[in-house]
Amino acid sequence: MVTNEQRRRQLAREKFERQQQRREAAQRKARRRNAVIAAGLAVVLAAGVTAYATGALSGGDKDPSDTTADSTPSPKKVVDPCAQPAPGSPSGKTWKSEPEMSVDKSASYAMDLKTTCGSIDVKLDAANAPHTVNSFEFLAKEGFFDHSKCHRLTTGGIYVLQCGDPKGSGQGGPGYTLPDENLKDEKLKGNVYPAGTVAMANTGQPHTGGSQFFLVYQDSQLPPQYTPFGTIGAEGMKVLKKIADAGERSGAGDGAPNATVVIDKAAVTKN
Repeated sequence: MVTNEQRRRQLAREKFERQQQRREAAQRKARRRNAVIAAGLAVVLAAGVTAYATGALSGGDKDPSDTTADSTPSPKKVVDPCAQPAPGSPSGKTWKSEPEMSVDKSASYAMDLKTTCGSIDVKLDAANAPHTVNSFEFLAKEGFFDHSKCHRLTTGGIYVLQCGDPKGSGQGGPGYTLPDENLKDEKLKGNVYPAGTVAMANTGQPHTGGSQFFLVYQDSQLPPQYTPFGTIGAEGMKVLKKIADAGERSGAGDGAPNATVVIDKAAVTKN
């Protein structure tokens, strides 16, 4: 016969077991919730890395007195100052390794970007950035830049137009990466990339440049981490200024340009 004391202990044990089961169920639920949160955070972080990789630029801390980004911009009609792109599609080519070095470091090279907004002439610095100039000569001959959009314009803190991605998304490249070069260029005084500079974009890590590059239309405060390899001529700066004056679509100072900027043809010549 079960005594009252045995029954009391049995009931207490069953109650404890039920509590333990509920506790374990709650812990499993919490672990699942945390796993979902962690997965979501990973996506957010990955998106941030992608944005940094495609952007490849850092504008520094926000000026506390600047409230532009905190307010909703007033919509305004923007007239596209550029022509329609030439017929053709962007390249889908990629390569496993950097092209063999063939550039003459003692020679003068020039790049002509014939865009829908006008021609942008660039004097290339083969002496101090030979790998970069060699790559651009190779890619231009392959038609890699032809029909590609300049996908990004920044209008606050840093002032650049970013191009060189056939995908037009900021995530494209030639399949290989280039070594950083010319980071001690005396022109980069005070961590400023002066107006007229053409430099490589990268992921924020050393030696991660590919085909994306940016053209500086106004002095921009940047750490010397982006290979400067060319200088824009006077006529090219006029075209670049026209593009910048049209602004960018997001209204937040960093987005696709309002101007339809497409590189119809890129050519690199040895003078």
